[in-house]
Amino acid sequence: MESLFRPAWWLPGAHLPTLWPSLFRHRPPLPQLMKERLELPDGDFLDLSWNGNPTAPIVLLLHGLEGNLHSHYARPLLKRLAEAGYLACMLHFRGCSGEPNRLPRSYHSGDTADLQTVIRHIRDSRGRPVHAIIGFSLGGNVLLKWLGEQGADAGITRAMAVSVPFLLDQAADRLNQGFSRVYQKHLLNSMKRKYREKFSRMPSPLNIDLNQINSFREYDEQITAPLHGFAGADDYYQRCSCRQFIPGIRIPTLILHDRHDPFMWPQTVPGDQELPENVVLELTRGGGHAGFVCNTTLPHGAYWTDRRLLEWLEEENPS
Repeated sequence: MESLFRPAWWLPGAHLPTLWPSLFRHRPPLPQLMKERLELPDGDFLDLSWNGNPTAPIVLLLHGLEGNLHSHYARPLLKRLAEAGYLACMLHFRGCSGEPNRLPRSYHSGDTADLQTVIRHIRDSRGRPVHAIIGFSLGGNVLLKWLGEQGADAGITRAMAVSVPFLLDQAADRLNQGFSRVYQKHLLNSMKRKYREKFSRMPSPLNIDLNQINSFREYDEQITAPLHGFAGADDYYQRCSCRQFIPGIRIPTLILHDRHDPFMWPQTVPGDQELPENVVLELTRGGGHAGFVCNTTLPHGAYWTDRRLLEWLEEENPS
């Protein structure tokens, strides 16, 4: 469906609406934020950040590649969800909360096992299931893959995925082209920095030269794949791309995506014939990648993702 979103006139093209929120969006303080560490059976851990009424319906947030609590969408969403009467919880994937994880492995675009563990933990510890999940970029890929795997057994009420790299191989190729290489370099530098920090504390099982890795495909071939049991980058991309799992989704799900997202090609988006009746694909023009700054005269604008998520939740839970 065509979105009602109208982009900020002062952020034309695909790159300005992508960069603006990362550079200038206000991250509000969250004085009531509660942090929780979940110990995992394999000896590793996951960190959760909670905000809101402890008895309210739970909305789980999944960040993107190298994201964390300081990602431009994280604190604003945790705050808005709490104000709207929800208990918001952000899952930090392994190694993303500011402290290296304990194992050589890390996180990746198809790691639905950790998501399932967190969902089960929340149900058991809070006495009720997760109500809804929203995932950004890599987190959106994890979410859609998990929803397709679980089908009618997902156990949540609603889901929303934002700026999803539906086909990981195409996203890797797109990010190695033109100005999009700026995003690739920024993210690779963060990933390399984490790799060096973690393996300064333990022996690395890999014999690699980080300085010779200059693309996502090279990183995934030499690091992501061997650390997580894939035969190589192509095997990882094929098995973990969420597009093939979308037809199996049985939970009402909204996918928000821009037609000219600079992280992927226009043809990466699934066609209508791939979408089950409960999945809505909302396409925008001028939203960038996880940007979606609305047309407004206010300097900091308003963000369509926040508004659309609350609308989507309220469709199922009228106040």
